[in-house]
Amino acid sequence: MAERIALVTSERGLRLDPDLPPAASALRAAGLEVDVVRWDAPDVDWPGYALAVVRSCWDYAWRLAEFLGWAAGVPRLRNDVRVLRWNTDKTYLRDVERAGLPVVHTVWDPSTAEELPEAGEWVVKPSISAGSRDTARWTDPGAALAHVAELAAAGRTAMLQPYLPSVDEAGETAMLFLGGRFSHAVRKGPLLQRGEGVRQDRNSRGDLRPVEETTRQREVAQSVLDAVADLVPGAPSPLYARIDLVDDGGGRPVLLELELSEPSLFLPQAPDAVDRFVAAVRAELG
Repeated sequence: MAERIALVTSERGLRLDPDLPPAASALRAAGLEVDVVRWDAPDVDWPGYALAVVRSCWDYAWRLAEFLGWAAGVPRLRNDVRVLRWNTDKTYLRDVERAGLPVVHTVWDPSTAEELPEAGEWVVKPSISAGSRDTARWTDPGAALAHVAELAAAGRTAMLQPYLPSVDEAGETAMLFLGGRFSHAVRKGPLLQRGEGVRQDRNSRGDLRPVEETTRQREVAQSVLDAVADLVPGAPSPLYARIDLVDDGGGRPVLLELELSEPSLFLPQAPDAVDRFVAAVRAELG
């Protein structure tokens, strides 16, 4: 009997995740039974799956306690619940920076203009968020601080970062790892527009194209991934990882986000990566 795999998604992911069709098709072609299942669907026999792979659970940010509670009850989940607990709050960037790795300069819950890093623009976002919700780019320090205060008043941790001008030209470089090995790189176009304020309808998959990564990007991304074993002790190695890099003022790649919870893998932009995804899943099955 073929082993059963669950690709775990959400209501929105079922409608919008472009990775799910090629991933499910390739896994079935490899002889596995595959169900595409919402994480919050009732009466799912999670222990009956040989592996449950978290994919597009894009509503976790406003249902985090419920989501992590669910994850704790799934016996063969990847990425592991310990990874999800650590990675679903972007305060993990503090740990990454303490490990000596290059991270975009971040100020947590600033309350005065003197605390802001020197920059022409700033990005403010909540530490628990997905899809750029409640995120904005500001040129006015007062507006940036007002955004921080609004998040704090709602009981959320706010993070403020300088907006790096390189993003407008080079975008972000998403470095994708499958089964612990580098798979492919994708350029993500600039998402935050000057003067638009907070929006909840941005499409982070609208401007994507495969790119050739640089040696330095490979080195930084690999170092970040290698650090996870120490930062999340006892957790199995991530089945998948997306490491989003941007260039700082000196042209050096620095970490913007380490996506280990529900990242798009950009499989349509790198068709060969589907086979690497299947190989990574089969390796998890032993």
